[in-house]
This record gives sequence, C-alpha cells and structure tokens, in this order.
Amino acid sequence: MKPYHQQDHFLEIDKKNCCVFQDDITTNVLPPVLGLEFVFGLLGNGLALWIFCFHLKSWKSSRIFLFNLAVADFLLIICLPFVMDNYVRKSDWRFGDIPCRIILFMMSMNRQGSIIFLTVVAVDRYFRVVHPHHALNKISNRTAGVISCLLWGVTISLTVHLLGKERSIRHHNTKLCSGFSICHSIGWHDAMFLLEFFLPLGIILFCSARIIWSLRKRQMDRHAKIKRATNFIVVVAIVFVICFLPSVAVRIRILSLVHTMGTKNCDIYRSVDLAFFTTLSITYMNSILDPLVYYFSSPSFPNFFCTLISRCLRKKVPDEPENNQSSSV
Repeated sequence: MKPYHQQDHFLEIDKKNCCVFQDDITTNVLPPVLGLEFVFGLLGNGLALWIFCFHLKSWKSSRIFLFNLAVADFLLIICLPFVMDNYVRKSDWRFGDIPCRIILFMMSMNRQGSIIFLTVVAVDRYFRVVHPHHALNKISNRTAGVISCLLWGVTISLTVHLLGKERSIRHHNTKLCSGFSICHSIGWHDAMFLLEFFLPLGIILFCSARIIWSLRKRQMDRHAKIKRATNFIVVVAIVFVICFLPSVAVRIRILSLVHTMGTKNCDIYRSVDLAFFTTLSITYMNSILDPLVYYFSSPSFPNFFCTLISRCLRKKVPDEPENNQSSSV
C-alpha cells in the first residue's frame, strides 16, 4: 500500500514533502454548498451595497466601515464560481497559472478584509457604547475613509505573496490550484490563517463582553435602542465564531499531525483534509450572514425594507377601485 500512497497522494511543492487529495466527496458535496453561498451572498451583499450607495441619506464613520465590509464580502463571493468549477473537475484547475494566483489572492485578501472590518465594526460599537465621549467617536468621514484605505493596504501587503510565484502545480494529469496543502512545514499562509482568526476573536469577545457588562451595569439593557446595540455585537460575535472556528480547529489538527507524524504516510490525512476543505467552505457563509450585521447596525436598513414593502402594497391598492368601477359599469 505504501508505494500506492506515495504515487497518488505525495507531491513535492517548493522543495517540501506534501500530501494532496482529489476525492469524489468534495466533487459531489462542496459545489452545491458553494453554489448556494454564491447566490445568497451575491443577493445579500449586492442589495446591501445598493442600499449603501443609493438609499442612505447620510454617512457616518460606522457606515463607512460597514460599507467596506460589504465590499470585501462581495469581492469574495464573485470568486466562488471558479472554486466551484475546480471542485467539479476534481481539483483540476483549467484556467492557467495567472488566474490561479489572482483567485487565491482575491479569496485570501477579501476573507482577511472581511475579518478585519468585522473586527473594526465591533471596536467602533464598543467605543460608542462603553466610552461614548471618546474622541474616536467623533472622527470625520474623511478620517474613516483614510483608516479604511490603510486597513486595505495592510490586508493586501499580508496576502500579496500569493501573486509572487507559480501556484498552479502539475500532479499526474491534473493541475492543482490551492492555497492550502499538507506539507512538512508551517508556511506564512498557514501562520496568517491562524493569526487572522485568534487576534480578531480576542478583540471581538472582549468588545462583546464589555458592551453587555457596561449596559447591564447602567441598567440600560432594556431600552430599545440599547437592546439593538447589544443584539448587534452578539450577532457579530456569533457570525465570526460560526464561520471561522471550524476551519481553524481542523487546520490546527492538521498542523499537529504533521508535527508529530510527518508526511511519509499520506493516508492518515485523508479524513482531516476532507474536513478542512468542507469547513473552509463554511467560512464563505460569513458573506451570507454579514447582512444580518448591517440589519442590526442601524435602523436605516430595516426602515428601508419597511418602506419598500409599503410601496409595493400601495401599488396594489389603487387597482381595487378600478376593478370595482369596471364591475359596476
């Protein structure tokens, strides 16, 4: 059996011994999941961007951060059809090396951008609730825009390495295009994957706990507006943990196995590799759930939907007198 595994699953990437798998399960299960995430994510974030651009009467610093979160989610979502095609073809990339680099860069950059802006939104709400008189609550829209540009610059600088060298690697009769491999070393990409989860997680949990504790201490948690702030930060924390914790936990398990077992016997990684790419697809649910963050962030979003529904109902009402008049004639 050993030569079989070496031949079918062993691959040398950048002079590192790696294990790769091309399973039928990912071909059958993941494309439908990604397809649903693409449809709902495109609708949710497309509608959010439409509201931001054409229906918000005033802009605040918090809304600028939310707008950038929606942009990051939208740019991530439009990459999913390429990932779906790759899974359908059993991880056989057909678009060439340059598109492979661009897609991996876009996926990583916007996943990280989404995490960063979700964290910034939590920090912004923390200062507004816990420290209402802090100078950060009075920053101008221009300053918020500059901060957003700087955060995008940081995100790009941390992920631009994916554009630097060939990413499409031949394996037997196929071309692989993946940012994550099981190799006998921890690369920069793995380190950033873990750091971009644990650092924001600590910040978001801290902000959530401090906001809830502060409101209950002041006995303000029953007020409607304050309850919205509490619901908002709870939604942010829940969305973050549900979407990103499973893939990080599985990746840590893979790195632990690599550290103790090496990559000589690739067969021991088959199940955890499948679990990782399955949970990685769950991270894209973040782009579906983030519209809930927009909804709870401000009355503008629920008010927009109420106005839209009322307009639709008004259009149906005038038709009734006409029908009555025609019937009387």
